[in-house]
This record gives sequence, structure tokens and C-alpha cells, in this order.
Amino acid sequence: MRQRLAVAIKRFPIAGSFVISRGAKTEAAVVTATVSDGALFGRGECVPYARYGETVESTAAALEVMAQSVADGLDRRQLQQAMPAGAARNALDCALWDLEAKRAGRRVAELAGLGHPAPVVTAFTISLGTPDSMAAAALRARHLPLLKLKLGGEGDVERLEAVRVAVPGARLVVDANEAWTPAMLEAHFAACAALGVELIEQPLPAGADAALAEIAHPVPVCADESIHGLTSLAELGGRYEAINIKLDKTGGLTEALELATAARAAKLDIMVGCMVGTSLAMAPALLLAGFARWVDLDGPLLLAADRTHGLRYVDGVAQPADVELWG
Repeated sequence: MRQRLAVAIKRFPIAGSFVISRGAKTEAAVVTATVSDGALFGRGECVPYARYGETVESTAAALEVMAQSVADGLDRRQLQQAMPAGAARNALDCALWDLEAKRAGRRVAELAGLGHPAPVVTAFTISLGTPDSMAAAALRARHLPLLKLKLGGEGDVERLEAVRVAVPGARLVVDANEAWTPAMLEAHFAACAALGVELIEQPLPAGADAALAEIAHPVPVCADESIHGLTSLAELGGRYEAINIKLDKTGGLTEALELATAARAAKLDIMVGCMVGTSLAMAPALLLAGFARWVDLDGPLLLAADRTHGLRYVDGVAQPADVELWG
């Protein structure tokens, strides 16, 4: 039976706003791919990211181009060559995984040779703001086990100090989103170490991060914008101790699994991350948790409302996805 691809753009309001060093957003604009065969269907969601030159319109258009190939029986392996890594391929790759699992009557984790999914602690994001506003947000989230602070360059030491005073016992990771300069590294690294930060994510701009190889790292440093898929792993060159794997960067779960295996072989720690999306985007990413030291899949917690059959989060612990959602 021939397959059919349907593409949809959906918008989900964010609860308040989501602020990082590059700006603020008040909604999650996602693109959903659905592959059906008349009896069963599989879904996948992606979040196009302007940082990588993507828009919801260009991503939807890139998927629409694949309709004939999908109708002709395109599978996941063929997809890796048919589309470049990125958000569009992620949505279609995850939809094909979902459909494959339904046809087999098995869960994706089993098909991928992974263990049975277990509940995992996920970070909860504190948006960039003033020291006082970030401290107040951290205090409201003090019951959660792991907080991720969005930083922005100047004033970050004061932000960190304010948050640590507000939540002295919380586990903290930070994400500068490329906002630091080489001149900031020594002082900012020292402050992170003194305040018990576990991980520093992407302090310098991708492509301008050579200074990371020239300074001691008292706290592990994680590549995000500097790592996309397998081809960029070898380019990290001793500058990072960890990588953030996001399905919207790898172009789906298929390459993400390969990247996780390669990162482990390279002795790199792994964070599994996300863009701000719904539970449909988080569900396949959760399958990477077994590879990861840190999981950052809090997208649905930042939304005013999630999809039906969304993931359940209990005190910062994400539960495995129900079959009604994905996989």
C-alpha cells in the first residue's frame, strides 16, 4: 500500500516567554510530518531554528518535496541520503520510526536495540534575565532536581551568584548560547566552579571557539552549536568534554543514535537536548537518555499547553512516552 505524507505547521504558546542571549520567543512554531499507509500512521515533530537558517515555511516546503519519495516507499536509511541533516529530516525520520514500530507491533526502543525506557531526570530551563528575576524563577523551581540557567555574557557572574543564593542545594548547568568572549572565560569558568555548576554549554560562538583549547576547564564544557552530526564530531579538537545531541540538528533519531555511539567511543559525555517543542518532539529524544549524563528535555514544561497524550513529568522526572503519543 502506498504511503502518503502530510505536513502541518502548528503553533503552541509558551507560558510567559523564553529568553536566551539571541532573543525572546512567546510561541513554539513546530512542523509535523505524518506518514500514513491507509491503515496505520507515524508522526514526527521538528522545531525549525533561525540560528541555522531554518523557518517553519522553508522546513515545511522541504518536507513537501519528499511526498513522492515517501509514496514510492522511502525508508529511514534512504532518507539519510535523500535529505540533509536538520529539522525537516528529523520530523520525517521520527515519523518513519513511529510507523515502522506500529507495523511491527513493537516499540521503537526495541527496534533500535535499546533497553526498556525508564523515567529520567530532566533539566528545567531558567530564562535569561536580571540576577533578581533569575533567582526568583529558580526559587519557584526549587523542588526540581536540575536547573539549566540561560546566560548572556556581561553580568553572568552576578546572575550565577544570585541563583546560587536562592537555591543553595540545586544542581545547576549553564548555557551561554555563544554569548561569551575569550576574555570572559577565565573569570566565568572560575565562578562556575566556585558555585558548583556541573556543565557549561557553548560559551563561545561556533567556529570561533579555538580559545577553549588554550585554557583549563575547571568545569566540563559542552558543545551545542558547534556539533550537529557525525561529520562535525571530529572538528571539536579537544575543546569540549561533552556534546549536546539534539534531533533537530542531527536530522532525526537515526543519526542521533549513531552520533551517541561515536561520542561514547571518543570519551565524550553526552547531554540530550531539545528546542522548545511539544512532547511529540521529546518522545524520540528520550530514547537517547541511556547514553546521556545530562538530559534536557523540558520543552513541554515551558508551554502553556502540550499535545494530547503528552509526556508526564513528576517533580522534574520525565516518564517514558505512551504508545498513543509516539513510538
